[in-house]
Amino acid sequence: MVDTTPWSHTTVLLNEAVNALFDKTTQSEDAPAWADGTYVDATFGRGGHSRLILSQLSSLGRLIAFDKDPDAIAQAQQIQDPRFSIRHEGFAHLGELAPASAQGVLLDLGVSSPQIDNPDRGFSFRFEGPLDMRMDTTRGQSVAQWLATAETQHIAEVVRDYGEERFAGPIAKAIVARRQARGPLSTTTELAQLVADTVKTRESGQNPATRTFQAFRIFINAELEELQAALEASLDVLQPGGRLVVISFHSLEDRIVKQFIAKHSREVYDRRAPFAAPQSMKLRALSRIKPSEAEVAANPRSRSAIMRVAQRMAA
Repeated sequence: MVDTTPWSHTTVLLNEAVNALFDKTTQSEDAPAWADGTYVDATFGRGGHSRLILSQLSSLGRLIAFDKDPDAIAQAQQIQDPRFSIRHEGFAHLGELAPASAQGVLLDLGVSSPQIDNPDRGFSFRFEGPLDMRMDTTRGQSVAQWLATAETQHIAEVVRDYGEERFAGPIAKAIVARRQARGPLSTTTELAQLVADTVKTRESGQNPATRTFQAFRIFINAELEELQAALEASLDVLQPGGRLVVISFHSLEDRIVKQFIAKHSREVYDRRAPFAAPQSMKLRALSRIKPSEAEVAANPRSRSAIMRVAQRMAA
């Protein structure tokens, strides 16, 4: 069921991301103007970036958006613009677009405020709701369904690797013990209380369940695997000179993006053929941008955001 409640959402780095997406220096006779190009908003969310992109494109420009969330799809379908299309798929499907078909690809990796604030989605430990956390509620397994059968070691690995939680072992054991004694966890508050009872120390100002909720959300949505697939696909989809803009919100995501850009921003030499010409670099790193103090003050959820920008080099 698609939720129609108008949960508010403030787009992070709105103008900075859209400005970075357009290479406004390409105005030569043999290259199309940036406003005539095709762009990809690979995470539509509530459409803040998409609407600003459309406002700056010419009548020849095109915008293709992706999102797994049915609520986001419902929002996107309200945009009556022939230049715009939306695909109900995750950004791992970016590679299905034609090679060298886009002048810009934008990935905003944050969970949208409506997803967090709607208790029915199960993303937040602050509200009582079903322990779901799926970005796409029409398919796949919820967190509650997974925890109902998952082994202790697997739960611990997920909490440790995706939540960077040092108490992953005790949390996993407590989840399985609770399941054996009273049945599986089914609500967000049950999980949050279990973690709070298990983790006795925590960073000042942070809920003890923060890292565990992050870990389960990343795992159940295969977020890091999808990110890696989308980054690799961007190399094929972007035209020479096209821009890649990625906004991440935690260290696991940003590390993947940083390492990906660094890997493809240098020439690669084949040690087995020392006199052969090196493989040309595929990307050029352009900038790393964080929200301004004013933006963080107005929207505290933006405080951890990091935006990295790179440009596709000629093959």
